[in-house]
Order: sequence, then C-alpha cells, then structure tokens
Amino acid sequence: MSTPGAARAVLLDRDGTLTVEGEWITRRQDLVLVPGAADALARLAAAGWKLVLVTNQSAIARGLITRADLAEIHAELQQQLGAHGARLDAIYYCPHHPTEGHGEFTRECECRKPKPGLVLQAARELGLDLGACWMVGDAARDLEAGWAAGVPGILVATGKGASEIGKLRASGRAPAAFVADLPAAADWILARAQGK
Repeated sequence: MSTPGAARAVLLDRDGTLTVEGEWITRRQDLVLVPGAADALARLAAAGWKLVLVTNQSAIARGLITRADLAEIHAELQQQLGAHGARLDAIYYCPHHPTEGHGEFTRECECRKPKPGLVLQAARELGLDLGACWMVGDAARDLEAGWAAGVPGILVATGKGASEIGKLRASGRAPAAFVADLPAAADWILARAQGK
C-alpha cells in the first residue's frame, strides 16, 4: 500500500553491487564502479527515484579504516558518480560486527544487514514509501534486510550474486528478479515502473 506524498527509492548495496567487489576498500583510490553503474543511477534519478546506499562496513569495527576514512571513500564514490551526472541522495552504513574487531563497534546491532535497521532509518529520514521501493544487492543479506522492512529485492550477479542465487532459491525466498548487474537492474525497475 502506497503512502501519499512519500518518496520512492532504490536502496543499493555498495560492494559487489555499485562498486567492484574487492578484498577491503580501505583507500579512496581502491574504489571502482561497476561498469555502467553511474549511468544506471543517472537514469533512475531522471525517472524520479531517490538513490540510497545501505552498506555494511565492518572494516571500521575491524580497525582497517576509521569513520573519517570511510567518509573519504564515499566522497570519492560521489565524485565518480557525479562525473556521469549521478549522485546518491543519502548514504547509510553499519560500522559494527557482532564478534570481530575491537572497541565500541564490536557488538550486536540493528543496522547490520540482514537486519533492516539501515532501511528503516532511511525510510524515516527520507520519507520513503517502502512498498514503492526496491532493494538491489549481490547478497542474500541485502535482500533479507529489504524483505524485513517490506521492500522487494533484486539480486545482481556481480559480486557474490552468482553464488547467492542458489541459497535464496533453496530458502524459498527468491528475488523479484535476478539480473546481470546494476544497469540491468535499473532497466528492470524502469520497465516495470512504465508497466512494460
């Protein structure tokens, strides 16, 4: 059920979905966009979709990066997207890990996907109609976070996606679509929105 006046958004995982999956992205120069991803986001934005990043970043808990380092990495992400006429409307991240790392960030939390905390925070702060949104990710936990908040999911084959589809199907929770990459997910969302 849609909420009048609420916004629709595409909620995006980062590593393996928007950016090329790497061991750990710890420096801004390590960040590489999935081919065609920036243009895909520009097309979605032009069609009226908010673009929201929701990402687990346990590299903070593990002491590999600081919050300031992550801010620099995300500034680089916005710069790379901006070079193609795109940008993220908001970025939400979980710095925690339940068992690995040290200090205040090593704990159970409600924001680490597959829990829906980041999605629910985005909905509150951005006025999103979760029933009119899509979650796009390369892992079961991305889609599970969306499902827990009432957001249908699209799995991309980049990153971990090709190995995750079997796990999802075996659990009986298949995504609304399984597509090659973020550009294909954008095509799918735009076609569906136009009733094709």
